[in-house]
Amino acid sequence: MATGWGSLLQDEQQLEELARQAVDRALAEGVLLRTSQAPSSSHVVSYAPFTLFPSPVPSALLEQAYAVQADFNLLVDAVSQNAVFLEQTLSSTIKRDSFTARLFDIHKQVLKEGIAQTVFLGLNRSDYMFQCNPDGSAALKQIEINTVSASFGGLASRTPAVHRHVLSVLGKTKEAAKILFNNPSKGLAMGIAKAWELYGSANAQVLLIAQEKERNIFDQRAIENELLARNIHVIRRRFEDVSEKGSLDQDRRLFMDGREIAVVYFRDGYMPGHYSLQNWEARLLLERSCAVKCPDIATQLAGTKKVQQELSRVGVLESFLPGQPEAVARLRATFAGLYSLDLGEEGDQAITKAIAAPSCFVLKPQREGGGNNLYGEEMVQALERLKDSEERASYILMEKIEPEPFRNCLLRPGSPARVIQCISELGIFGVYVREGKTLVMNKHVGHLLRTKAIEHADGGVAAGVAVLDNPYPV
Repeated sequence: MATGWGSLLQDEQQLEELARQAVDRALAEGVLLRTSQAPSSSHVVSYAPFTLFPSPVPSALLEQAYAVQADFNLLVDAVSQNAVFLEQTLSSTIKRDSFTARLFDIHKQVLKEGIAQTVFLGLNRSDYMFQCNPDGSAALKQIEINTVSASFGGLASRTPAVHRHVLSVLGKTKEAAKILFNNPSKGLAMGIAKAWELYGSANAQVLLIAQEKERNIFDQRAIENELLARNIHVIRRRFEDVSEKGSLDQDRRLFMDGREIAVVYFRDGYMPGHYSLQNWEARLLLERSCAVKCPDIATQLAGTKKVQQELSRVGVLESFLPGQPEAVARLRATFAGLYSLDLGEEGDQAITKAIAAPSCFVLKPQREGGGNNLYGEEMVQALERLKDSEERASYILMEKIEPEPFRNCLLRPGSPARVIQCISELGIFGVYVREGKTLVMNKHVGHLLRTKAIEHADGGVAAGVAVLDNPYPV
């Protein structure tokens, strides 16, 4: 996958000058993060790490990823509505994984009381890598689908201008024109706006559940600003605030500080550390309300690794998408090998395989946020420890995807520009809105490319490993 900047990566002096220009342009465009020293304040900010050049992505795989996104939206929505499937699939996981178990408890309580919300909103991001086949061709393989707090749609809307600028400075105007238009923040806001409109109360607001220490606030503000441009007001609150000042009326309408809430947009609540006892109570209150949750608890559960693994079994996709063989084929083409580690012969065989060939597999817990997966020797040690324990059911095993590395220059605050061997991960943002049983919106709304050094096995931008990038179609 060659691009035209191979020779440019040799000239250190030119790289440093380009890097200075690129950083200034990133700051001017709003490609920003709060600093790790002051994550609660915007008084001092820095640029979000990014690549100096856009990275090569095969055009055919980019098109394939976009083409399958509406299918993934349909699938996630269908899974979220199938309480029996979720219970059966997660039954072994919730015995050993207390976080998934707490989410599932809320799901059960909401079902028992009766689901109050009638409008459902999904903002998800399906992440892929490009598997390098023995014949040198590349294949699109899904890493995971993020159904809660799918981030970087805001900053990904700002980075194309930075790479166009870098290429224009070099006189590469034809190449600059190949950087794709990308505005996920507008598309994500469009989904929230549609859900708000269907909720049907002109004075109701959107409640964004945020963390106190949020370095990635400018990514979130991009969506807030798009909503404000549509005259939809967003209030930012923490779970703790909901616990203290949130309430439901007799019709289970949600009020925050006395204001009615139409949509709850979670940018928190996807990791165990995000919850105290008080926060779990706040989550239950939100879920019991008739406000549109993004995601509702069932959709968050539909995004777990265990569900991803179960969907790869023969016949399961067909049961969720009956009479849609083309959609099933598009979805299945993106699946990597996924294996259950439930107690029993199937799980035993998977463990034996992984211990025998550790470089071919990844061990994944039911976690979001990056930096949780185990590889190589660390994975082998974990499997040896887990193999006779029920705890192994809280993990899944996945075939390791091996992309073809390429060279690029990663720019990070406080670090010199350096050219290294990299790999990329492509995310496609999807939006769907359902009212009752009727799907009123189902679309893809943009992409996110993240690139990291090949020695970093796991972790995204927020975890401090990957940097923001743009696809250069080849």
